[in-house]
Amino acid sequence: MSLFATLSRSVALAVMLVITSPAALAQLEPTDEQRQAAVEIADSLRYGHYADINFDEAWSQDAFQRYLDILDGQRAYLLRGDIEPYRHLENGMADAIFSGDLDDAFALYDTFSQRQRARLESLLAQLDEGLDFEFDSDERLEIDREDAQWANRKSELDELWRKRLKNDALTLALTDQDNEQIENNLRQRYQGQLTRIEQTETEDVFGVLMAAVTSSIDPHTGYLSPRQGESFDIQMSLSLEGIGALLQSDGEYVKVASLVPGGPAERAGVLEPADRIIAVGQEDGEMVNVVGMRLDNVVDLIRGPKGSIVRLDVVPAQAVDMTRSQTVEITRDTVSLEDQAAHGEVIEVQRDGKPHRLGVINIPTFYVDFDAWQAGEEEYRSTTRDVAREIERLKEEGVEGIVLDLRNNGGGALQEANSLIGLFIDRGPTVQVRDAQGRIQLYGDTEAGTLYDGPLGVLVNRLSASASEIFAGAIQDYGRGLVLGTSTFGKGTVQTLNDLSHGQIKLTRAKFYRISGDSTQNRGVEPDITFPSLLDPERIGESSLDNALEWDTVQNVQYRRYGEPETMLDKLIAQHDARAQDNPNFRYLERQSTLARQLREQHTSVSLNREQRQREMEAQEAEQLSLENQRRRALGLDELEEWMDARMDDSEEIEETDATEDDPTAVDRAYVLESAEVLLDYAHLKETQRLAAKR
Repeated sequence: MSLFATLSRSVALAVMLVITSPAALAQLEPTDEQRQAAVEIADSLRYGHYADINFDEAWSQDAFQRYLDILDGQRAYLLRGDIEPYRHLENGMADAIFSGDLDDAFALYDTFSQRQRARLESLLAQLDEGLDFEFDSDERLEIDREDAQWANRKSELDELWRKRLKNDALTLALTDQDNEQIENNLRQRYQGQLTRIEQTETEDVFGVLMAAVTSSIDPHTGYLSPRQGESFDIQMSLSLEGIGALLQSDGEYVKVASLVPGGPAERAGVLEPADRIIAVGQEDGEMVNVVGMRLDNVVDLIRGPKGSIVRLDVVPAQAVDMTRSQTVEITRDTVSLEDQAAHGEVIEVQRDGKPHRLGVINIPTFYVDFDAWQAGEEEYRSTTRDVAREIERLKEEGVEGIVLDLRNNGGGALQEANSLIGLFIDRGPTVQVRDAQGRIQLYGDTEAGTLYDGPLGVLVNRLSASASEIFAGAIQDYGRGLVLGTSTFGKGTVQTLNDLSHGQIKLTRAKFYRISGDSTQNRGVEPDITFPSLLDPERIGESSLDNALEWDTVQNVQYRRYGEPETMLDKLIAQHDARAQDNPNFRYLERQSTLARQLREQHTSVSLNREQRQREMEAQEAEQLSLENQRRRALGLDELEEWMDARMDDSEEIEETDATEDDPTAVDRAYVLESAEVLLDYAHLKETQRLAAKR
């Protein structure tokens, strides 16, 4: 199953909702179709979900809390008194859903909507009067209020919003906007949010409620409205045109969850996972501020016809202040099978004055041309066929080992993961799939023989998920090769899409287990040799998602071990560490990862004093710039004057030379080059062991 097909419902919404005519301001009420769908969803969860769910008071409390978190996760609109009339749902949410009695849940949404509308109207009124902030106080604004207590009085929220408005104005002022520009930008932001509230329909309310119900069980189970289901089908057929990025909500911001391999955004090199998008513009015209905008509306702005250009104002993932944004341009396009096809290269490693050739095959996704396959065509395209072709070519070129690069590979066709493993083993099981009844189905390679039995490495990162994890885990369990990089995503569940009388439900039905018996769920696959990474596992990966199913084990199956690479790990790690100490890119990655984590831990509030905010921002970026320039000096590159120039410098290099894959100075390239070095160490140790065994 693909990461892209099974990310949380919030990500799937990125291409699903379409807003139509404004709804009346009267309270929205559930329809009979929605009441019936709620009952069917409850039954599906009870009888069809993988987990053994007990719909008791504890579950009701969790679902009710999830509903409040989705409505007002920053505790910025609702008062404690607003919630009290609906406290009975805290113990009775299960009864309400199973009976289709949704009136009180809808009424709570209406209360929230009224509070939100009143707050936005108040902010707009203040803007009409003109802002007159002096940014010279010692005040600070708490950034994350998800653990804050509900306010008892409106005056408490008035004070919070006074600081929020002041911070919004200061953030824009630090980008050298004058008062008129600041007021116009904020007016556009708040008016846009107000307009979207007034357009709310009953299906929107029902969707939010069902999101709370389903996500209280696991992050990959979710409800799709009839309109969303149609868009989901289009998305899965890859016929949508856009930038090739999956987005998800992150508080008031829209965050990049992952990039589609071979898509326009990945090719442009201007977006990275965990980047936040704060404004969207077309090729011509003004940028539209999207802070606080619904995810589906943001995607509607980003999506467009092939060949057109979209402009994004992006705050990089590593930035610690929302003022540090940059505008990037991406040409919209479709993603073809060719864009995602596996491709190989030969890397030369110098040892003792002699060149050694290692092969690297990049596998962006596990794909198969289903139409051609089902039609019985002999030459249909697939991951296994393309990788086999690359292996034959690399063998002819005399490589001493092959690295399979599965970084950012979110999965795909399970059958391809199984058949690809078969290129490296002589028959055997590959993965176990356990359903809700505890029944285990075993998948494996049934064809005799191997295509390649030489030294093998598998390079993974935090965005290697699902089928990628099955492949890497099997190679590790068989002792067939080394797994290098970072711990993988941890997506070890299987979803199905089932029809309801109104809409559809995406339901977690099974779980993946390695042949060793270990689940890939939540923990992912741990590499044999760990490389540093800038992808924060607390922000990206299954373990970062609320209510992710736990890791566990089942009985292992019988399988043949092909080697014992674990006996060589001490030597291999020592050799890797020695190289990493002398490798400017690896030193940079290690230090930047540590610094980014420290800055995030320290950055719990922002100063509302302009000079203090500027000093804090400059101090933080000075540390980041120092690390970048240390790397550049060691590589003989020109130093940068500003830290924000680092990514622009990299993206311009991609655009102008299209040679990042061959550039040894590129940070990302360090992973591939070091993987080749490690594999050469491994090949030499294996040869030493073989010769010793013959004596």
